[in-house]
Amino acid sequence: MTCSDSKKPDLDWSEIQETVKLLNLSAAQVDVILQESELAVDTLTDSFTDLVESMQATNTLLLALADSNEKEQALACCTKTQNKIQSAIIAFQFYDRMQQCLQHVTSNLRGLSNLVEKPERLYNQTAWQELQTQIRSKFTMESEKVMFDAIVQGKSVDEAIEAKAVFQRNESEIVELF
Repeated sequence: MTCSDSKKPDLDWSEIQETVKLLNLSAAQVDVILQESELAVDTLTDSFTDLVESMQATNTLLLALADSNEKEQALACCTKTQNKIQSAIIAFQFYDRMQQCLQHVTSNLRGLSNLVEKPERLYNQTAWQELQTQIRSKFTMESEKVMFDAIVQGKSVDEAIEAKAVFQRNESEIVELF
């Protein structure tokens, strides 16, 4: 039995099956890059943990020294380094946020794929509403819900992004830690 695809369509070929394949491919691509990046982030996290411990030990040693100009300069250098490390930790928090967002994207793609591949669900308005409700319920930040609502209301991607940005400016929403 031959497999039908867009290059060799037969009577079993449908744009829905092809759509499902591409949705699954997109979800797989995001999953793979998330898995690959996790190792790199784990390495960075371990390195920063070691840096923090080393800076704390250095700071303790410096505090035990007799007062001098060199001691003050070294302590100032430790403080500056600790501030840089704090900035890096904030960047990691953004990465966590991005990773969570991409996990939502893959989950949403899978949900859409599951809906589209079943004719009884594809043409069922309730199934689409359930999928939308499920997707919206996963958002942890109000600005994400604002963007989602804009898309569902039929606004363009650019308009939805702008609505999110306006909301964030008005609400002074910051990256939430989790």
